[in-house]
Amino acid sequence: MRLPKYQLIKNDLKKQITSGKFENGDRFYTEAELIKIYDVSSITVIRALNDLVKDGYLVRHQGKGTFVSRSRKGKAVAFSDIELFPIADDNVTVLSMTKGNNPEILEKLNLPKTKSYYKIVRVRKAKTEPYMYQESYIPEQYIAKPDAKKSHYVSIYQRFKLDFDLHLSEEPFIETNEICLSRPEQITKALALETGEPTVLQIRTTKRQDSQEVLEYIESHKHWKFYKFEISVNKH
Repeated sequence: MRLPKYQLIKNDLKKQITSGKFENGDRFYTEAELIKIYDVSSITVIRALNDLVKDGYLVRHQGKGTFVSRSRKGKAVAFSDIELFPIADDNVTVLSMTKGNNPEILEKLNLPKTKSYYKIVRVRKAKTEPYMYQESYIPEQYIAKPDAKKSHYVSIYQRFKLDFDLHLSEEPFIETNEICLSRPEQITKALALETGEPTVLQIRTTKRQDSQEVLEYIESHKHWKFYKFEISVNKH
């Protein structure tokens, strides 16, 4: 099937943006220039531009013009945590596992109010030094043995793999990181932090690739001394 003109123009302009012809923040073609270049109507040009704006490749400012987005659209960006201690030194303690139905958490898990989840609280240590406090929220249907000992859930990833043949590390996720100077007292104590010492709050939501079902919502507080990551960027 032949693509409509606006789609052909959109694809061509997207290719120009991702190829490096324009730098992030550069002024883009005007509508008049595009009408002349492609010999099409203003309606066709506007539709192509609006799609590129919606997809995050362009931004438009009233009275100023159209600009290439400063975001990393069109590039593959890899964030890698840099391990600051040998992986063999990592050990996990499960502090608690409780069933809940807090509406705010249910919403994050995309579950109806009639459903429940399990909250698993863990502390990770490098040998004896605590470096991360984690609260994982798992839909109840993904807890195969709710009455098992707490140590059964030392590795949530392993439980998903063994119990449901799901590899959480291979499923898509969204994660945010922000600096926190204050947090609940139990976290401060668990990480042996002094007053005023920061943590990095990492919030991650993992979904199934096939159904977009939320598998895990997790809030982690990481000790500032153990937070370091690397960013690498490559064009598609």
